[in-house]
Amino acid sequence: MHPIRKKRLTIILFLLAGLAIAVGLTTYALRQNINLFYDPTQIASGEAPLDARIRAGGMVKQGSVVRSDQDLTVEFEVTDFVSSVTVRYTGILPDLFDEGQGVVAMGRLHPDGVFVADQVLAKHDENYMPPEVSDALEKAEASGARAPAMNQ
Repeated sequence: MHPIRKKRLTIILFLLAGLAIAVGLTTYALRQNINLFYDPTQIASGEAPLDARIRAGGMVKQGSVVRSDQDLTVEFEVTDFVSSVTVRYTGILPDLFDEGQGVVAMGRLHPDGVFVADQVLAKHDENYMPPEVSDALEKAEASGARAPAMNQ
């Protein structure tokens, strides 16, 4: 093989190896930051992983919000009108958080079935609903569950 071709081939192989390493590291980093969305039915059926950071969403069940007297801990139920999951959050809830409104909570599901949230997001006006929550509610309605009339 000609020395110039050998040198070019070596350079190309080093570039390909560097590119493969860069793609591998990027893929690994992105995999660590993925937050998958689960609706209450999936969580109740055991599809959601335990102790992994996930998003859970649905409608805040009427009459389910319980505030602690000692600290900022709030427990409420999120439902897709088929199943419900208890969410525990310590902190100040968004201003638009209310019963019967759509929410998405980010946190971890514990083995006791309680979703411990470290962030709660509420819809930003009366016409908007997070796409994941909307899809989950449509899927629940298609499976035969009836959603109560919501104020829209």
